Amino acid sequence: MFNIEACFDQQILETKKERPTVVFPECLDVRVIGAVSNLTRFVRPVMLASQEDVVAVVAKDSGGLDRDRVTYAFSECVFIDIGQRRDLVDAYADLLIKRLSELGETIDRNEAIQRTSNPTWFAILAVLAGHADAVVGGAVYGPKDFFRPMIKLLKDREIAIEAGVIVLPDNHPQSLFPENILVLGDAGVNAVMDAHALAEVAVGTCAIARDLFPETVLPTIYGAMVSYSHRGSDEGQGADLVRQAAELLPEIMSKRIEKGERYSKIKLQIGVKVSAALSERSATYYQDQDFEDRPNVLICPNLDTGNLLFHLFSTQFPEAKKFGSVFGLKFRGMSLAQDCTAEDIRLTVKANTLRMHKYGDWQRTPVDTFFKRYRILSINPGSTSTKIAVFEGDAEQFTQEIQHTPEELAPFEGMPITEQFQFRKNTIEQFLASNKISINDLDAVAGRGGLLHPMPHGTFYVNDRMVEDLKAGVLGEHASNLGGLIARDLVGNSGKPAFIVDPVVVDESDDRVKITGIKAIRRKVISHALNQIATAHKYAEECETFYERLNLIVCHMGGGISIGAHKKGRYIDANDALDGEGPFTPQRSGSLPVGEFMKLVLSGKYTQTELKQLIKGKGGLIDLLGTSNLIELGKRYESGDKHVRSILDAQAYQIAKWISSMLPAFDGERVDQILLTGGMARAKFLVAEIRRLLQSFGCEITVYPGENEMAALAKGALRVLSGKEAAKAYVI
Repeated sequence: MFNIEACFDQQILETKKERPTVVFPECLDVRVIGAVSNLTRFVRPVMLASQEDVVAVVAKDSGGLDRDRVTYAFSECVFIDIGQRRDLVDAYADLLIKRLSELGETIDRNEAIQRTSNPTWFAILAVLAGHADAVVGGAVYGPKDFFRPMIKLLKDREIAIEAGVIVLPDNHPQSLFPENILVLGDAGVNAVMDAHALAEVAVGTCAIARDLFPETVLPTIYGAMVSYSHRGSDEGQGADLVRQAAELLPEIMSKRIEKGERYSKIKLQIGVKVSAALSERSATYYQDQDFEDRPNVLICPNLDTGNLLFHLFSTQFPEAKKFGSVFGLKFRGMSLAQDCTAEDIRLTVKANTLRMHKYGDWQRTPVDTFFKRYRILSINPGSTSTKIAVFEGDAEQFTQEIQHTPEELAPFEGMPITEQFQFRKNTIEQFLASNKISINDLDAVAGRGGLLHPMPHGTFYVNDRMVEDLKAGVLGEHASNLGGLIARDLVGNSGKPAFIVDPVVVDESDDRVKITGIKAIRRKVISHALNQIATAHKYAEECETFYERLNLIVCHMGGGISIGAHKKGRYIDANDALDGEGPFTPQRSGSLPVGEFMKLVLSGKYTQTELKQLIKGKGGLIDLLGTSNLIELGKRYESGDKHVRSILDAQAYQIAKWISSMLPAFDGERVDQILLTGGMARAKFLVAEIRRLLQSFGCEITVYPGENEMAALAKGALRVLSGKEAAKAYVI
C-alpha cells in the first residue's frame, strides 16, 4: 500500500517552516488524544479542556494510548479551560457579532457569549481572530454544531469544497486507480448546486489531489466528472448538469494554473458514467481515449453520490487510509467523520498542514495568544569573531557574525580576555541599534557559557558567583567567558533574565570516568556540550519523546571532535576535546601514544609553544596533509588520492573507535541512536565510512550537519521561559 503518511511527513519537514497552531475542540475524545500524541512535530496543539480533564480520559483508556508519547505530547500542548478564559470569550463574542453582521445576520451579546462559550464556536473564532491557524472537528460534534458554523465563518470564497481521499490496500485491483489512490469530491458543501459550483468543485478537487501527491507519485492528475449516464446520452438528471459545467472548465482551469504551474498537470474527463469510473470492464467502453491512465479523482454531482462512493470503499476496505481535505477556507478548517479513527485525524491534520505550508501564503500564526513567541538575543563570542542572533520563538529573525581584524585585537594581545569586554559589548550594541532593537524588546539574553567549574547540563542564570569566576578565569582564558558577562551587563536592571546554556564544562560523569593510572592526573570532561545536548534534544523532539528517556551517543565533528554518552538526560562521559583527547581532528592531534609523545617532548626539537600548537591548532589534518579544508580533501579523496584516502580513512576509523568506546557508559542498556553533528558531518565520504564501520553496533545513525550554536542558546532560554525546564543556579 502506498505510504501516504510517510509521503506527507517528508514533504512537510522539507518546508522547514514553523509549526502552525491547531485547535482541537473535541480533546476529551480518546481518538483525538491519540492523534495529537503523534502530531507535535508538525503542529502546535491547543486542547480546549483543562489538562486535568484530558489526563483523566487518558487514565481511563484501556491501553490503546502510548502513555510515554502522550506525556510528551502534553508538554507541547496548551490547555484552555474555556470557563477560566472570560477574556477570550468576550473578545470572541465581539468578533462573532461583527462577522455575522458582515453576513447579514444579527445576534445579541448574550447569545454571542453563549455560543463562544461552546468549544466548537470558541475554536472557530480563535482561528478567525488569528490566534490559531486551523481548527479540526466533527469527530464528536455533528455538522450542525461544527461543520456548518466552520464553513459559515471561515469560508473566504464563493465555493467551498470538501474532498475525501482514500488510499486503498494492495488487495484492491491495482489497475483501477493508479497507485490505488482515489480522491472524491462533490458540491454538497455549498447551498446552491449548479453548473458553476460543479465546475469549481471539479477543478478544486483535482487541485487538492495535485497539492497532496507529488509528481513523482502521480505525474498527472486525471479527474472524471461523474454523471448518471454516458456523456453522449440525454438521459439522466446528472448528464445535463455535467455538460453545462464542462463549458465553464477551461476558464476556471486557466485561473487555477495562474496560481501554480503544477496545476497544468491536471486533465479532466467530462460526463463519465458511474460504472465506467468504478469498473475496469465498463471503462473499456467509456474511457476517454485522450486519457493515458485511469482517473484518480471522481467528482460527483451531488452529496449523496459522493458519500455513497466514499463509504462504499471505506466499508469494503477497512484497512484503507482515509481523510478529508477542505478547499476554500484558506486551510483554516478541517472536517472529520464521526466514525473516524485516530489515524484518520492524524492524516487530515497532516494533509492540511502540507497544503498550508507548500501552497498557501502562511508564514506563522498571526497572534501568539496560545504559544508566546519569546524574543531571545543569543551571543557567542569566539576568538576572532562575535556571533549575534535574535530569535522569536524557534525562528531566527536577525543574525550576524562580526569578524574582528588582527588590528582590532592587537591592543588586547597578552591581556586577560576580560579586557575585550567593552569592545565586544559595543559591537553587540551596534548590531541591536542597527536592527532597532532595545533590551525592552527582548525577553531574555543567552550567552555562550565559558570555562567555569564543572556543572550539570541545563540553562543557568548568570549570578554574582558566575560573574566572579568568569572574570577570574578560574579554569582558563577563553573568549566564551565573555558570553555570560556581556549578557548580564546588557540586561542590567531591566528585570530580564541573562542565561548561559550548556557550557563546555558540563560534567555529569562518575569518578570511574576520571580516574587514570597516575594518581596526580585526573581526566577532565570539556566538550562541545552546547551542540551535543541541543542535537540530542532535536532528535528527541523528532521522536516525540524526552531527552531524559533516550540513550544516545553524540559525536560533534568540527575543528575539535568531542564524543559524548547521554544516558537518559545525563551527560555521563565525553573525551576532553579541549586538550585534544580523542580522534585526531582537522587541527588537533588527538590522543597520542604516551611514550612516543614523551620522547618528542624531551627531544628538544620543539619549544613548549610549538608542542601546544601540535596538540591544538597545527596538528591533525594540518600536520598530516597540510590543510584542514575538508571540501578540498574530499575532492582528492574521491579522485583516488591514496595518501589522502589513507589519512581520512584513519580519521573515520578513530572516530568510529571512540564512538564504540562509549558503549560501557550505559551499563548494558541499549543505545537508542548515534548522532553525528558539526561541520565535518557535511562530508559525505566521512559519514559513509563511519556508518560502514559501525554497522554492527546495534543502532542507527542520524546526521545533523552544522553546529547550530545560536539556535541552541535560544532554545535553552526558551525551555525555561516556556516552563518546560527550570533555570539552575551556579553554585560551588
